[in-house]
Amino acid sequence: MNYTKPMLKEGSLDGQVIVVTGGGSGLGKAMTKYFLELGAKVVISSRNMEKLEKAKIELEEQTGGTVLPVQCDIRHYNEVEAMLKATIDTFGKVDGLLNNAAGNFISPTERLSANAFDTIIDIVLKGTKNCTLAFGKHWISTKQEKATVLNIVTTYAWTGSAYVVPSATAKAGVLAMTRSLAVEWAKYKIRFNAIAPGPFPTKGAWDRLLPGDLKEKFDMKKKVPVGRVGEHQELANLAAYLISDFSAYVNGEVITIDGGEWLKGAGQMNMLSDIPEGMWDMLTQMIKSKKK
Repeated sequence: MNYTKPMLKEGSLDGQVIVVTGGGSGLGKAMTKYFLELGAKVVISSRNMEKLEKAKIELEEQTGGTVLPVQCDIRHYNEVEAMLKATIDTFGKVDGLLNNAAGNFISPTERLSANAFDTIIDIVLKGTKNCTLAFGKHWISTKQEKATVLNIVTTYAWTGSAYVVPSATAKAGVLAMTRSLAVEWAKYKIRFNAIAPGPFPTKGAWDRLLPGDLKEKFDMKKKVPVGRVGEHQELANLAAYLISDFSAYVNGEVITIDGGEWLKGAGQMNMLSDIPEGMWDMLTQMIKSKKK
């Protein structure tokens, strides 16, 4: 099928330097791989340097491109500034920022501690703010000719969703920031857009969200009108288009790529209402053991 194949022509991102937060695994890694195939140099960041180094070797072997791994906890502004400096010191510039790093887990909200809620807000909303502000200030002060910020949100950023309330809250903030800065910073030649993906299975994220046999019990394909989940290349194709100059007239937009899922039933985790109260204790232990 054509949707599993690369979309843009070779060299579409030649000469670009792109920073991808959370670029060492999952969907961030898939998008990074395609950016490299299109000619970009990519900086990948996360808190786990070992994972980043492993991803660098794998990605460079697969694509022949250049990857710079930078350990960074985006919750801390000084670490984001250090990541930006490492990028400039290595490549001399930065053209694009993909705010992809995220955190999430399923839980009835009344079971969450204040710290658990804060953890998701800090990674998703504060982390995106930190990166956007640091990179934006750099681009504005250097009067860069053009720059692009692409944010990964969710369809429940505008509908809300039960059982993932911290994520829904944070992602809604990211979407508001995307639209707001698309207007405010357009005069500085900085474009802002967002992607709201539906189900794109990745082992790490899905094991945390749907541990044990929940992946079978709550088959995501059944919620999607087109009858399947997304292929990573489909998301990579869309991200590359929005980062590239081909989308130069697209600004302040959020593009949904979910096979019609949110239209069929808003709130990806609302189905978890069917889980009996006693089962949440078992699920909590399973999720904690996965994290360890």
